[in-house]
Amino acid sequence: MRTDVVIVGAGPSGIFTALEMLRRGSRKKITIVEKGRPVENRRCPKAQTGVCMNCKPYCHITTGFSGAGAFSDGKLSLSYEVGGDLPTLVGETLVQDTIDYTDRIYLEFGADTHVEGLGNTEKVKEIRKRAIRAGLKLVDCPIRHLGTEKAQDIYYSIEQELARRGVEMLFGYECTTLLLQDGTCRGVCVTDGKTEMQIEAATTVVATGRRGADWLERICQENDIAHQPGTVDIGVRVEVRNEVMETVNETLYESKLVGYPKPFKNKVRTFCQNPGGFVSQENYDNDLAVVNGHSYKERKSDNTNLSILCSHNFNQPFNQPIAYAQKVGELTNMLGAGHILVQRYGDILDGKRTWQKELSRSNLRPTLPDAVAGDITAAMPYRAMVNILGFIQAVDQVVPGFASTETLLYSPELKFYSNRVKMDETLSTSIAGLHCLGDSSGWTRGLMMASVMGVLMGRRLAEE
Repeated sequence: MRTDVVIVGAGPSGIFTALEMLRRGSRKKITIVEKGRPVENRRCPKAQTGVCMNCKPYCHITTGFSGAGAFSDGKLSLSYEVGGDLPTLVGETLVQDTIDYTDRIYLEFGADTHVEGLGNTEKVKEIRKRAIRAGLKLVDCPIRHLGTEKAQDIYYSIEQELARRGVEMLFGYECTTLLLQDGTCRGVCVTDGKTEMQIEAATTVVATGRRGADWLERICQENDIAHQPGTVDIGVRVEVRNEVMETVNETLYESKLVGYPKPFKNKVRTFCQNPGGFVSQENYDNDLAVVNGHSYKERKSDNTNLSILCSHNFNQPFNQPIAYAQKVGELTNMLGAGHILVQRYGDILDGKRTWQKELSRSNLRPTLPDAVAGDITAAMPYRAMVNILGFIQAVDQVVPGFASTETLLYSPELKFYSNRVKMDETLSTSIAGLHCLGDSSGWTRGLMMASVMGVLMGRRLAEE
């Protein structure tokens, strides 16, 4: 099979590469290869069963058109300061201008016109003042909240637009390897589980998202594609009552706090805050269950959840940060018999595990009912655990009540984007004809920045 541009992965970066090429008038034949299903056929059975069914051959929350975007909380960060290191590669001004441009595209496809986190200047100043006293930095980033249910509608509209304008989308096909010859990428090899097929292309774009980060790392190692170990994020998802987060939720919607707690002074940050949201489970390959959080536009809970992530950087001789994070997740899953572990903050300080009966007596009821009460500290690395506990105590100075006895910590929360592919400002790798985008490339984190990287790629391909 032959095409002009083959895109591996139908996540935000892959989608927006194709969309921008069309908007720029490109007549190149575009083929998108996606392991999962179209967004309209993605179904998580947990809505009916109440428990995770560990779907095979892949999790419908993380795999399919739009990747994890369609089933995430659907927040678009509208500042270049949030979402990864792409600005260091192509420049802050270009990234911010492209964020504004990409945001308008989301609006065209039905995104909510309201932007969270604007105004309330005096309240923001007060929150920032408390953060400074606690040794934390507040990044007040404007947020456009799509909502989990609305995100699915928006990405379905984009899918229909791509199909209408002739983009070939091969669902149910997994990329196994790249076709390399004389230092040039000539396409990809894919399979539907029964037969293999080669897709020859002048340009190959790999945009496999966090789920495909470990696969891309292996491909880079096997084919001498220039890359380097990056940062791996290991942490927990914290859940508190809405009343605790009320001021921050109303003022900023999402508070992005960054700190470097003693004694290790690793970077620790909050991420993906969901007012009135729900803690969720996602399943990766090798039966790895990780925790995440969702926030709907209409359906609300009594709780707010957010992740606290501790960044780890590895140097020689170790160079497999993704594998390290996976081992942490596997050990935690083992303790939870394949489920997410949950523990009360107060029990951690008391040096004891949490029991299910203790959760039922609390003011705070878990929004992930099939999480197993236990002991997170038996699996979490010491350095990460100390950093997380110190950070929670600092956040408590900004948000009183955050470090209460009944505050819930779910584990493992892992972010697989640590492998960083070396590229230039044109998003070209060391292999001619090969480009790597989005979270799997190690340059972006989140929906907006991945979408922006796709727009930049689409512009370049349309100009060629």
